Order: sequence, then C-alpha cells, then structure tokens
Amino acid sequence: MKHLNSILTLIFTLLASVSANAQDGKVGYQYLHIPVSAHSAALGGANISIVEDDASMMWTNAALLTNVSDNSILLGYNSYIRSSHLMSAGFVKAIGERGTWALGAQVLAYGKMDETDEKGNVTGSFSANDLNFQTSYSYLLSERWSGAVTAKVLLSNYANYSSTALGADLALNYFDEDYGFSFSMVGRNLGGQISSLHEDGSTEVLPFDLAFGLSKDFANAPLRLSLTADDVTHWKEVKFIQHFVLGVDILPSRSTWVALGYNFRRAHEMKVADKSHWAGFSIGAGLNVKKFKVGVAYGKYHVAASSIVLNASFSL
Repeated sequence: MKHLNSILTLIFTLLASVSANAQDGKVGYQYLHIPVSAHSAALGGANISIVEDDASMMWTNAALLTNVSDNSILLGYNSYIRSSHLMSAGFVKAIGERGTWALGAQVLAYGKMDETDEKGNVTGSFSANDLNFQTSYSYLLSERWSGAVTAKVLLSNYANYSSTALGADLALNYFDEDYGFSFSMVGRNLGGQISSLHEDGSTEVLPFDLAFGLSKDFANAPLRLSLTADDVTHWKEVKFIQHFVLGVDILPSRSTWVALGYNFRRAHEMKVADKSHWAGFSIGAGLNVKKFKVGVAYGKYHVAASSIVLNASFSL
C-alpha cells in the first residue's frame, strides 16, 4: 500500500503540473528539447520508455536510472548546426538496493558571433552558450514501478547578458519483464525563471512538456516497438498525429542494437518548399562490450543542418 500511494501521488503530481504550467508568455530554453541520448534520438528524438542499461536515458526519463550499472560515467556530443555544438557529461551511482542517483551537465556552445553597432558595422565578437546542471534521484517503488525527480539549474550567457532559471522533471516507469512491456510518463521542465536576459525584465517560460511512452519486446523476434505521445498539453497548436513518435529497435544480440524512428511533428516543421529532405526520420546503432557502451544516431533537428549524436559510457 505504501508503494501504491507513492505511485498515485507521483501520477497526480504529474497531472497537476499540466494546469500549473499552462501559462502565457514567451517560451525560452528551447535547447532542452535537443536530443542528448543517441538511442532516444535514433528512435525519433523523444523516446522515454526503453528499459536498458543506458545511462544516456537519464536525459529523457530519470525513472529508467534504476536499470543503469553502478558507477557509470557518460559523455555525449551533438553536432547541432554549423558552429553550434551540444556537449554533455553524467555520472550514475546506485544508492542502496532501490535508489539511484545521477549528476549531469550540458552546454550548448554557439561559437563566436560578430558584434555590430546600430549601423551594422562590426565592432568585435562575442560568444553565447546555454547550460544545464541537473541532479536526479530514481527509486524502485516496487518490483515493476520506479519513479524519479530531477532538479535543474539553467543558465544562459549571451555576450553581456545572462539569465537563470530553476526547473524540475517528474518521471514514472512501469516495466513488466515477463511480457517485455514498458510504460512511462514524464513531466519535464516545471519551474520558472529567476533572472531575465532582457533589459525590461520580461521573463520567459520554461518549455514544459508532458509525455507518455510505450515500448514492447517480442519473445519470438529480435524487435522492440515504441510509441511516444509528446507535448500532450498543447493539442490545439498542432494536428493530432504530430504529437506522436514511432520507433523500432532491431536487436541482433544482447550487445548490439539498430534503431529507426519517425517524428511526425518534426517532419512537418522541417519541411521546406514542400520537400522534407528526410526530416522526421532518424537512425542509429549501438554496441555494448562488457563495461563499455557506445551509441550513435543521425537525425534532423533544425532546418539548417542534420545532426550526429554520440554517446559513450563506462562502468567503473
């Protein structure tokens, strides 16, 4: 009964966060939507439900951390667009028999930019970057249920301007190993801005996202299918189908995976002159060798360029 109460409390908290974050205002910190996990990126960029010993899933659903090896170190890289690069690092540590703690950091560096005066004359250069420092705690609530809380400190630095925000994620996962079935529910980017980039003091809203995900293994075939419903609190902004992401894992062995994904919303938003140029599609592969794991994915997350997402982790 104690674990059931914990599960219900987390569910109601997630649902209550919908109304708490249904606020007007300019949405900032959009870099939090850029995929960091290669495996999630390969499955369409929004997967939250694959149960693996994969530390990179800490960025999409911290409730999955209970499946990650103790003392795992993670490094990640995303070649976002042109001179912009997203780099990440994380560490995962088991706490007792049921708990798991993780610490992570991300930096999206935009490179050097020209600084100009009101007439367009170049007067120098400046750098810009966005940062996210976060810590997560995941707990195995019962044999099949796990929950997690993530706290974030978000920093933006553009030339002489800076902003700070505090955010949080709430996550829940149900996994039935006998049937190879996983269900997840995640509320991301609860919170608000503390200091603003703007001289007039106007603030930006965090990009709140409520998502649901399903994954299913098949005993007689090396396949796993995934369906994710993303950004489900904004049904009026986009068509119904554009909230969904499809993914399929091909699992030749326990140490390898190949993944394909299709993101309906990204395919629509990245279409240029009625041509998609394969926008919405993603592909990736991974290899696990003893304590070392590596994953790579290819996808299009901006109209200006395609991206390569890389992850490498090692368990001490």
